[in-house]
Amino acid sequence: MTGMLRRFAILFSAGALGGLVNSVALWALGRLGVTAALGVSLAPRLVPMWLYPRIVWGGLWASLFLFPILRRSPFKRGFLYSLGPTAVQLLVVFPQKAHKGMFGLDLGTLTPLFVILLNLVWGITAAYFLEYIGEE
Repeated sequence: MTGMLRRFAILFSAGALGGLVNSVALWALGRLGVTAALGVSLAPRLVPMWLYPRIVWGGLWASLFLFPILRRSPFKRGFLYSLGPTAVQLLVVFPQKAHKGMFGLDLGTLTPLFVILLNLVWGITAAYFLEYIGEE
C-alpha cells in the first residue's frame, strides 16, 4: 500500500509542477501581449484563485502516467498524455462550462492551438520531471 501511495504522490507532484509551468507560461504570454497580438482572448491574471485549480487539475491529470506507454521517450509520452486534458478543455470546458463555443473559438481562432501547446508544456514538464527523479 505504501508503494502505491508513494507512486500517486510522485505523479501528483509531477502533474502539479506541469500545471504550474503551464499556468505561468499562459500568464506570461498574456502579459507580454502575445495572445492579444494573435487575436486570442486569453490573458489571465496570476492570482491564487486562478492558479490553484490549475495546479490541482494538473496533478490529477498526471494519473495518466500510471499507464506504461512510451516510458523511454518523455517527449512522446508527455505529448500523448497531454491530449487528454486538451480534449476535455476544447470539447467540454470551453463549449459547455465557459460557453466560449466549440474548441473555445469565441476566444479567438488560434485558441485551440494555444490549448494544445500549453497542455503539451504540462505533459512534457511532468514526463521529464518523472524521468529526472528516476520514476520512469
